[in-house]
Amino acid sequence: MVGLLEKMLPLTEEEKDILEYRRVMKARYTSKQQFIIEANKFLAPGTEIMIRKHTRFIDFPPHRHDYIEMNYVYNGSLKQTIGDRAVELQKGELVVLNQHIEHEIEACGTEDIIINFIIQPSFFNYIFSFLNVEGPFYSFLIDSIHGSEPLGQFLYFKCAKEASVQQLLRKMVEEMMEPDAYSQASIKLYVGMLMIELAKKANTLDGKQKLSLHNQWIRQTFAYIDEQYKHASLYELAKRLNQPHYLLSKVIKKQTGKTFKALLQERRLDIAKELLVQSDLPVSVIAQEIGYDNFSYFYQIFKKHFHTTPLVYRKKHASSPPQ
Repeated sequence: MVGLLEKMLPLTEEEKDILEYRRVMKARYTSKQQFIIEANKFLAPGTEIMIRKHTRFIDFPPHRHDYIEMNYVYNGSLKQTIGDRAVELQKGELVVLNQHIEHEIEACGTEDIIINFIIQPSFFNYIFSFLNVEGPFYSFLIDSIHGSEPLGQFLYFKCAKEASVQQLLRKMVEEMMEPDAYSQASIKLYVGMLMIELAKKANTLDGKQKLSLHNQWIRQTFAYIDEQYKHASLYELAKRLNQPHYLLSKVIKKQTGKTFKALLQERRLDIAKELLVQSDLPVSVIAQEIGYDNFSYFYQIFKKHFHTTPLVYRKKHASSPPQ
């Protein structure tokens, strides 16, 4: 029986081009003048996560991404310079990079099998409420997704001996190599579980990362919105935190770049999407379920946010395999 490693050793079409032309085809990764790798070059519309094998045999020049990236060493090792720091990952280790940091990668050999995770920042809004223990991983995500300043950051997890982390990573690699109609849904669940495991495994973090934002009010804001999205209000949250509502409003805006109302609206619309695809509830009922008594207003903001109507969104996604 052929093992996973053997299945990943053959050349991809991308690697065949690399070996033929001996250079990185920039247009394959970005349409921008700067080398910013774009998620839409890999992700299908409406998809938030993809995992793929990193291209071997050539140095990747300095670049950034417009998404959150994880590099996981399935076999061999990976040498790269992240910001101004040289990092060499060994088998079983992983690094998480936000979309603001530049890195360059040394060429990998034939048996250096690196798995790249491409994750849209919007995915992390789904799991913020689960990361309810303060720590560096939560702060890293808040900085990356909702920070008002573009801070380049990364986290290096020396987690090769952490069985729970390795088991989840292996399951995702299996889904990548042997996909079926449920693989995308499975991978999303596994990534969410992995984020929680990494948050718990702060002891495996390389201790040299410096994280700036660690704000308990922001954590509590996301938890409150996730739990009380139907009736949530800034005034009620301020009362819970025993803070003036105007001060809390300023802190939320400064730290996330968004108002409380915008954060609440994003969460409500995310839930509306799930209900449209996963239930047969009338759109008017869904609007009420997420806190909008005015159906016309719900219809207007849904169309503005997703560039389509609720009914068209339902028809488009309800018949598709789970995402």
